[in-house]
Amino acid sequence: MVSTMIFSLPASCRSTMYRQACNISRPSRISRTHLSPSSLLIRTSFHSTRTNKSPISTSLDHGSFLPTIATNNTLAPYQPPTTGMLAHLPAKWVPYGELLRLDKPTGTYYLFFPCLFSTLLAAPMAMPMAPPLTVLGTSLLFLTGALVMRGAGCAINDLWDRNLDPHVARTRLRPIARGAITPFNALAFTGANLLTGLAVLLQFPYQCLFYGIPSLFFVTIYPLAKRVTYYPQFVLGLTFSWGAMMGFPALGIDLLHHSTALTSAALLYTSNIAWTVLYDMIYAHMDIKDDAKVGIKSIALKHDAQTKQVLTGLAITQVGLLAAAGVVAGAGPAFFIGSCGGAAVTLAVMIKKVNLKNVKDCWWWFVNGCLLTGGVISAGLGADYLIQYSHHQDEVKQSSQKD
Repeated sequence: MVSTMIFSLPASCRSTMYRQACNISRPSRISRTHLSPSSLLIRTSFHSTRTNKSPISTSLDHGSFLPTIATNNTLAPYQPPTTGMLAHLPAKWVPYGELLRLDKPTGTYYLFFPCLFSTLLAAPMAMPMAPPLTVLGTSLLFLTGALVMRGAGCAINDLWDRNLDPHVARTRLRPIARGAITPFNALAFTGANLLTGLAVLLQFPYQCLFYGIPSLFFVTIYPLAKRVTYYPQFVLGLTFSWGAMMGFPALGIDLLHHSTALTSAALLYTSNIAWTVLYDMIYAHMDIKDDAKVGIKSIALKHDAQTKQVLTGLAITQVGLLAAAGVVAGAGPAFFIGSCGGAAVTLAVMIKKVNLKNVKDCWWWFVNGCLLTGGVISAGLGADYLIQYSHHQDEVKQSSQKD
């Protein structure tokens, strides 16, 4: 009855009621609604009356009933970037640079590192052994692909959330949310990114097509997974870790016909999944309070009291699987000391020092933990490859001298 009376009021009155009920909380992650407990109660009653759905599930339907949230005077309007890479782009290109997250490259690094790991691990297994220039060229192609595909993933994410982002303080100024890019143009831009990614993929042996294209499925469903499960980080891991298999076919190793390489790639892939869940669990702690208020599911909220123990278990899993991948691939001491030992140390330091109750500290470790752990794993793999390549070259010279 009450809800029927409210809906019979003029639109201006309903809008006034909403503005009085709603407030804007601190900036948070994507797909968060910033509502006070009282406004959430009002919103719940409206949804249950009109659609008999929960407020969370209904708000995720495109075109669904969303409250009009008044703009808080403390929220600054959009200002074009004055520093960094985006500041040097033509004004018309800036929104597309923002859609690609060019100003936030950490996601690109996390996508690139598994590609680099697999390239360095696969190089000594190639027949003949891949020379350094080939490994370097392959790595640069993967870096380009990581930038492009991460941009496509961000665009798909923003398209899914285009009806939610304007209502969230942290995401309200994203280019689609603020109207700087229309959904049609964003979709066309996403298509252009995917075609660019395909062009990069075509630079590799044709087998890479069969291994690379299935990853698009996970790129597409991740924005949905984070809405319906406490463990969207697992789906993110399936997506971001895909490159852990791609280095092998990129260097001419067909995984389906090379059981040793397939086993090593599978172990490396699962190791990177554990790493993804680990670092994104730290990231999720930045918004744990908002998640609890509005009922959004997250791994951080599900395991808040045991987070450090979960992180420790993930780190042990990651390093153990990484070491197993090296054993199968025939890696040497440089890998086990540099990559496995280095990862164990950097992860242990991060887990011990990160303050999960401090948003800035979580963000610092999310960014720098990527460079620290990813860097030491890459360094160990690179050193091991160069040592093996040097020994291989000596054997080739000795063989030629005998002949």
